[in-house]
Amino acid sequence: MGVEELEDQVILTHPEDPTSQVKILKFGANVLSWTSAGKEQLWLSEGAKLDGSKAVRGGIPLVFPVFGKKDSGPTANLPQHGFARNSTWEFLGQTKENPPTVQFGLGPENVSEELISKWAGNDFTLILTVELTKESLKTTIDIENNDDHSWEFNWLFHTYLRINDIEDVLVSNLPGEICYDQLLGQTYEEKLPVVQFNEEVDRIYQNIKDDKLIQVVELGKPQHTLKRENLPDVVVWNPWIKKSEGMGDFQPKSGYQKMVCIEPGHVHDFQVLEPGEKWTASQLLYKDELKYQAV
Repeated sequence: MGVEELEDQVILTHPEDPTSQVKILKFGANVLSWTSAGKEQLWLSEGAKLDGSKAVRGGIPLVFPVFGKKDSGPTANLPQHGFARNSTWEFLGQTKENPPTVQFGLGPENVSEELISKWAGNDFTLILTVELTKESLKTTIDIENNDDHSWEFNWLFHTYLRINDIEDVLVSNLPGEICYDQLLGQTYEEKLPVVQFNEEVDRIYQNIKDDKLIQVVELGKPQHTLKRENLPDVVVWNPWIKKSEGMGDFQPKSGYQKMVCIEPGHVHDFQVLEPGEKWTASQLLYKDELKYQAV
């Protein structure tokens, strides 16, 4: 019980409830699985590569220092979503017994020469903390600038949540928020009371206050509740049929019916970090009653 380190991953089991468990792959420090009361909460593609050959499709990939792909600026040469999810993090060990808590670290020395050369001259330390309770999973990121100059970055927890049927799912508490629709290329104020899914959805809700809870509701019952700290943006994504078919590692192709990505981060613009400064943010996933919140 507690914390078990394997060659390629770390497994946390809650000491008071062995049916609550989290598995973290060292490659990408990617959370692969989180069971609460024996029920899987995350979606992982059956075609996901877990051997370090490419970023993992599913679980909780980590996006740094850029979200998407930029045409210009200091991150323009980086691959989509940066290099944190494509690098093997160092397991730093256990920091707490109950709730079981572990940390992983990433610095330039952990990133391949090819990748780090595309963001050269920036020295950083990333510390990921993963905390498992019987009812929740908390992931916290600390980003420190070890340089004598400032640099800018994006951060995102690219969280794939497991559901039963996407057509029965609503995402609540987003009306009135400013949204950039990546499919339409348009920014607008969300007018609909809930986000529904009957086609591909790819939206960035921007500058949402920390006290706003995001809930995934299925057939009137909240399945997932997200609480954010210092993560002002939330990406809502489901690839639907055509996009799923175009992704080789997205398996089965009907998997879009069983997942929805609710991704808290700082992506609407870049966060600037001055020399010696540290930036901290976290997401908490848990169960809660329905809580509709007005703007």
